[in-house]
Amino acid sequence: MLRREIWRHFDYWLFGAVLILSVFGIVMIRSAIAGNQELAGSVQSQTIYVALGMGIILVVASINYRTWSSLSRLMYIFGVVMLIGINIIGEAAFGSTRWFRAGVINIQPSELAKIIMIIVLADYFSRTAGQPKNLIWIGKSALMTFGMVVWILLQPNLSTSIVVIVIWFALLWISGLPTRYMIIFGVAGILIFAALVGLLAAGVDVPFIEPYQVNRIVNFLFPDPNARHGETYNIEQALITIGNGGLFGKGYGAGTQVQLRFLKVRHTDFIFSAMAEEFGFIGTTMIIGLLVFVVIRCLRVAQKASDTFGSLIAYGIAILIFFQMAVNIGVNLNVLPVTGLTLPFISYGGSSLISLVLGIGLVESVAAHSQTLDF
Repeated sequence: MLRREIWRHFDYWLFGAVLILSVFGIVMIRSAIAGNQELAGSVQSQTIYVALGMGIILVVASINYRTWSSLSRLMYIFGVVMLIGINIIGEAAFGSTRWFRAGVINIQPSELAKIIMIIVLADYFSRTAGQPKNLIWIGKSALMTFGMVVWILLQPNLSTSIVVIVIWFALLWISGLPTRYMIIFGVAGILIFAALVGLLAAGVDVPFIEPYQVNRIVNFLFPDPNARHGETYNIEQALITIGNGGLFGKGYGAGTQVQLRFLKVRHTDFIFSAMAEEFGFIGTTMIIGLLVFVVIRCLRVAQKASDTFGSLIAYGIAILIFFQMAVNIGVNLNVLPVTGLTLPFISYGGSSLISLVLGIGLVESVAAHSQTLDF
């Protein structure tokens, strides 16, 4: 009877949207690799991850999400140990050490850390819901957050660190952060950002920020109008690729920028540009709309949840998906500096996809086990 109740409240609209996006991601990756033999295995790998991911959603949804509250401390310790381990024995690539290699599979602990931090923070804020919202309350959550973030920064992985910080601040705000502290944090954030920009522009070394990350920020803030290669190449090609798609696109597998490989990292960071060239403004709008639909369904679950813990989990996953989507698209449109954040469910990446479907599984668990839901 209990199992029947669980699946009756399961959000099939959310599951269906995620499945459509994931399958579309496989199709898009197949076109984006443009016959590159070195990337030929990407389609098969992503297909396996998608199939595994759909199973993960169902399994996690069947487990009462309240179980994770009692395991949050162990999960936090596990996450920190994994991140420390990656800095000792991890696999290096593209100037950073982010992966454990297990045979042909690369495991990226920082992706799992996002989900762990959502659970840990949701547990903390739900347990302290009745406590005064003072600096001690804020400070404890900050210590937990930066206790994880510092190890991600050491990889270095600035983009994922920012994601975790954004999740922390958003959940802090949802949990009742007083307005005066929001103003203080806002002013402090602007001043810190301005100081960092000034230091970077002056060529001063900033802790936890690597030279290639500095170049990305400097090239975004102070672009060289005469540059044709190097740091500005990818984003220039991305803009050309998007413009080449027009209203309806060139057609699947027919985008010249993609198929002739002018666009780099087109199956990961710049898959949005590849999608825009092949399916145009109409096609990309539909995909963005589907991603927004996923976020809205997560927010709906959060609003209908029967307790604060479940609500904050769903809010956290919604924030994660929306922020990654917004940043990835912003990078492709050259309104944000280049980062390594994927387009949710569509970009190639096993660890990224698995972390996202874990999050969706948690949201589905909240929906399925909150008996007051009415879908």
